[in-house]
Amino acid sequence: MNVFVTGGTGFIGSHLTDELIKSPNISDVKCLIRSSEKWLSGKNYTPVKGDLHSIRAIEEALQNVDTIFHLAAIVKAPSEKEFTHANVDATENLIRLAKKNGVKKVVILSSLAAAGPSKGRPLTETDPMNPISMYGRSKKEMEKMVMKLSKSELSVTILRPPAVYGPREDQIFTLFKMMSKGIAPIVGDGEHPRLSIVYVHDLIQAIMKAAEHQQKGVHTYFISGENIANWNQIKDIVTTVLDRKVTSIKLRPDWVKKIAGVIETSASFFGSYPVINREKANEMILEWTCSHQKAADELGYKPEYSLEEGISRTLRWYKKNNWL
Repeated sequence: MNVFVTGGTGFIGSHLTDELIKSPNISDVKCLIRSSEKWLSGKNYTPVKGDLHSIRAIEEALQNVDTIFHLAAIVKAPSEKEFTHANVDATENLIRLAKKNGVKKVVILSSLAAAGPSKGRPLTETDPMNPISMYGRSKKEMEKMVMKLSKSELSVTILRPPAVYGPREDQIFTLFKMMSKGIAPIVGDGEHPRLSIVYVHDLIQAIMKAAEHQQKGVHTYFISGENIANWNQIKDIVTTVLDRKVTSIKLRPDWVKKIAGVIETSASFFGSYPVINREKANEMILEWTCSHQKAADELGYKPEYSLEEGISRTLRWYKKNNWL
């Protein structure tokens, strides 16, 4: 089997590419490379130079490809237009090229952000989609476009993970780094808001199982970790693994919004858009939980890593690679 991967140089995509390269059932792993190989340097794969709008390069790469893994996306941008261009239009190009070139299977990474926050219970796939951010709205529009364009011609699986953590991740890492210095900024009281979170290798398991699901049409699944978590639990695990005292700083939701506003405004003077921004602050103060029961029933997905083991493995990797 031959496969094509977008986003292969990123955090999740590089772990997926590692798994694909190891698979005895896969002959050729093609990865779209925009500039740097990053985590893929020196590995046994076929680079395809270009980006998601390089139509000719992608079409040539899709010859004799059986499965596409579409993980590339942008998660922060100052305008709706940029999100639409990167997350909706680029995915539409890919789906059209997949149909044109006879690709049998497409696995697409969406996000819990497309469905929106939960309110007292984990979201399921039957719940209406109510995204609250530009990123979430772009992922919702992407999903709607895929449903309309694919119909019954392709086998497409859309996966919606919540926050993903693990080795090579550099955003949640910022929080782990602060905790390693002895400070844990926590929104709310630490018990609420609750959150679903998934270790990267569990998500890779789900992606691989999704590729085996050959039923025609579009099928959507939430993918989460074993249990719903809260920030007190996460802080306690980090404290134990790093063997140091960590002091919680509880932040009221209105403080979070004000701090994010200051960060975003300050960054604009330097022509950048920060990870912590007003939209991200609006998400941070809400509950984000989902159920992976449908994925368990239909894909055979079962999280292998507890929160304790996942965080422990992640922190050990950070220390080994001098991130902490």
